[in-house]
Amino acid sequence: MDFPRFLFYATIVLSISVCLFATMANSLGINYGQIADNLPSPEDVVPIVKSIGATKVKLYDADPRVLKAFANTGVEFIVGLGNEYLDKMRDPAKALAWVKQNVQCHLPATKITRIFVGNEVLTFNDTSLSENLLPAMQSVHAALVSLGLDKQVTVTTTHSLAILETSYPPSAGVFREDLVDCLSGTLSFHQKTGSPFLINAYPFFAYKGNSKQVPLEFVLFQPNQGVIDPATNLHYDNMLYAQIDAVYNALATLGYKKLPVHISETGWPSKGDEDEFGATPENAKKYNGNLIKLMSKKTGTPMRPNSDLNIYVFALFNENLKPGPTSERNYGLFKPDGTPAYSLGISSTSNTVGSGNTTTAGGNNGKPQTTLTPPSSPTSSSTGYLSISSATERYELVGNVAVIVTWWLIKILV
Repeated sequence: MDFPRFLFYATIVLSISVCLFATMANSLGINYGQIADNLPSPEDVVPIVKSIGATKVKLYDADPRVLKAFANTGVEFIVGLGNEYLDKMRDPAKALAWVKQNVQCHLPATKITRIFVGNEVLTFNDTSLSENLLPAMQSVHAALVSLGLDKQVTVTTTHSLAILETSYPPSAGVFREDLVDCLSGTLSFHQKTGSPFLINAYPFFAYKGNSKQVPLEFVLFQPNQGVIDPATNLHYDNMLYAQIDAVYNALATLGYKKLPVHISETGWPSKGDEDEFGATPENAKKYNGNLIKLMSKKTGTPMRPNSDLNIYVFALFNENLKPGPTSERNYGLFKPDGTPAYSLGISSTSNTVGSGNTTTAGGNNGKPQTTLTPPSSPTSSSTGYLSISSATERYELVGNVAVIVTWWLIKILV
């Protein structure tokens, strides 16, 4: 082994001892984006993924180099079909050809378990995309059925939190009325095929847009008084859980109470522009470290306490070619050279909130709690990370992200 490579792997060993992730999170998922020109080879990425204890990886395409590199590792993969492919995937013949070329050829050595067709399609307000979404999903699923792969590989799509019309409190979460027809078709598809509902959630953007009103402790999973949902009496001590439960409730209102929800993206940047409040290494460490620690407890949200959290952290690497503000290029747990982007410690129990599952209003370990009250005229926008193959700007989708989910917190936690 040459000396540079030795240093590379020595760094990985060091990160293992610093992070302690491998012993903390046995079901950690990680987003592996590649909008960069300085990333390590897929072969060198394998030990990095293992060093953080990740057992699941989400790609934004179906890069054959990555899928081959991870053969026989046992790591599960979600592969992606970008929005630009939706029109083509309506054609069953083209869908079959794509599945053969990008999925079947890697099985069973590489454990591909899911294909997401389109990314945050419904919040682009582009009818050419939304009208093609369900037919494309159906064609890809039909291709899997014809190849006898539908039992091991499911088909889904990802959504932004901007699909919600109301989210305050979580028990009042409902989908946007103009999206219900499109959603109903995809939800029925999920139920019939056994695939999960994927959502991208970023508490960072709520804090970035309202740093003087949104408590940092609430978004970083740190001790805080929390809030009570008056309709359910459920206690929430972090924003992400409230966002997830708003989605669960929205699904229930359409008759899909048992449909599983997975968080396909969430994370916190370690660097940002001057106006990107909270984008620091310390906050990124707290968000990701505390989140992973909560995941290791194998508990769910207050509304779904018995459901495991299936979460994919964004992202594995800083990506130097991503457009938009500085934060967009600094979500990685690692720098391109394989060294940690920041100290990846796991916060101690005393500095991390518990499970967030308190169901009574009688107090939270002696701390006062607040009852949720609805806000006025919330605004919304999407978060989004477009497919690697399209390399389209995510920046256009960034704004006051997740405000429709979290605005009620701004009003009550001043």
